[in-house]
Amino acid sequence: MELILVVVGAIAVTAVAHRRGLEPALIIVMIGGAVSFLPDFEAPELDSHILLTVVLPPLLYSAALNFSFPTFLRNIRPILGLGVGLVVVTAFTVAAVASWLVVVPLTFGTALVLGAIVAPPDAVTAVAVGRKLGLPKKVMAILTGESLINDAAALTLFSIAVAQVAGTHTFIENPFLLFTYSAVLGPVVGAVLGLVTLWIRKRLANPGLETVQGLVVPFAAFITAEELHASGVLAVVVAGFVVGNGTLSAGYQTRLQERYVWNSVDVLLEAFVFAYIGLHLRFVLEDLRDAHESLTEVAIAALIVLVLVMLIRPLSVLLMFGRNKLSSHVERKLSVPAPAVGRGARGMRRADKPPGKWRSRIDRRSLSWQENVVVSWTGMRGVVTLAAAAAIPVTTASGEPFPERATIQAIAFVVSVGTLLIQGWTLPPLISRLRLSRFSDDHAADRGEELKAERAVHDAAEEVLAQFRANPPAGMDPQVLADIGNTIARHSQDADQMPDPEAHTKRAEVFSALYREVLSAQRAALIAERDEGRIEDEAVRGMLERLDLQEAGVSARLESRL
Repeated sequence: MELILVVVGAIAVTAVAHRRGLEPALIIVMIGGAVSFLPDFEAPELDSHILLTVVLPPLLYSAALNFSFPTFLRNIRPILGLGVGLVVVTAFTVAAVASWLVVVPLTFGTALVLGAIVAPPDAVTAVAVGRKLGLPKKVMAILTGESLINDAAALTLFSIAVAQVAGTHTFIENPFLLFTYSAVLGPVVGAVLGLVTLWIRKRLANPGLETVQGLVVPFAAFITAEELHASGVLAVVVAGFVVGNGTLSAGYQTRLQERYVWNSVDVLLEAFVFAYIGLHLRFVLEDLRDAHESLTEVAIAALIVLVLVMLIRPLSVLLMFGRNKLSSHVERKLSVPAPAVGRGARGMRRADKPPGKWRSRIDRRSLSWQENVVVSWTGMRGVVTLAAAAAIPVTTASGEPFPERATIQAIAFVVSVGTLLIQGWTLPPLISRLRLSRFSDDHAADRGEELKAERAVHDAAEEVLAQFRANPPAGMDPQVLADIGNTIARHSQDADQMPDPEAHTKRAEVFSALYREVLSAQRAALIAERDEGRIEDEAVRGMLERLDLQEAGVSARLESRL
């Protein structure tokens, strides 16, 4: 009953926050913290492992479903740099500084637990703000891709550090080998489960059952991988990529249902996690009071870690992206022309060699300094940080209390709320001040991508209609066939309008069959253009949704005639 009340209250607060234009996560945490101080209040309790297993997989799976794998590959270099490299650097830097501080008695092991918890930024807030304010598509792709893999790196470090501190047995004693094993086997598990899911869906052919099966996939991937001591996070992400790519061959009803179902699941889980953590604020402070004579020491340590976390990301982004711009500038200034001929010119042979298939798809464009600034300021911590802090075991393998558990949780709470408050509320004015919004040019960039998508849809429809005119069905009036072709040609260019068959006749049947063939060709053309990098993923997904809604309207009208 308590959990139901938490969910209902969190949803209500989220609705009010959205209506007021406030950040729901921060408001929920603050209200939850205030409620925790009510007399005789008892916070709901969940097992630490259940919290991570229930909350994290569906959030990651939903993000992967809505993110193009080709887009992920095109931006793989900055995504890996931020999602893996920066997480490792942050975790170990925080661990080194926190273990060196004399204000709180953290060993390097317990400090590494803290570092792994506060290392991964939660890009949900940044992506939501960026989408609302019109951040460039490349920046959006980098932030979204980073959010899919930084949790895997952080939680793998977290599990290794917790095992070392708690004295529990690990599958592989060597932490580096364990990290590699987890990172390799996790994606394999996710890919296998994703393919199995698509195989089952083809045989279900029922939108309701397919949607229900989709709700099971992230939990199955996460639990299976964790049972094999692999990365459950990577398994969920890869399963989402595989299923999301294969869903394009499913029916429009399945796609529409899943789109709205997963949006609802995201809102529900994020609201619940922030409310759950906020409701435990008083009890964390009570545990701290029992463990320390003064809360001032913990507050000082938390502020130091907060400042450190907020500094590491800008410095790392400057080194990663600024170094590339500096090296390219120096190369342009100091480069000399290569010899035009000569078998001995190794550099010439290497330059003439065409790039490989996958390497040619990598987007090597550098970010502008304004984009670098925005990326460096999107370090808000959120769901994963708070859920991992709550997932610290209460006792070690010997039955002793986990050392400094309350201290780590309090610092993680301050870091999460502090970054949401400082960076989350200053990010929108920063984007506006840097004039980075695509909306400042009257949606010109968005409209350009939409025109590309509309052109691909139009060309695909014209190809199908040309084949229809060349090979018309037998036994029908040529004028009726011409009317059908003209109607579909007109409406295939505008997915907001829907053709209205006059009756359930031969004409309606031909119309329906041809129209669905046109839609299928249009979807295939859009995906091909996206995978080749000629149209941005967001424009393609927008057009695909319009086509799904259009097909839903056509089908509803046809069924009403039966």
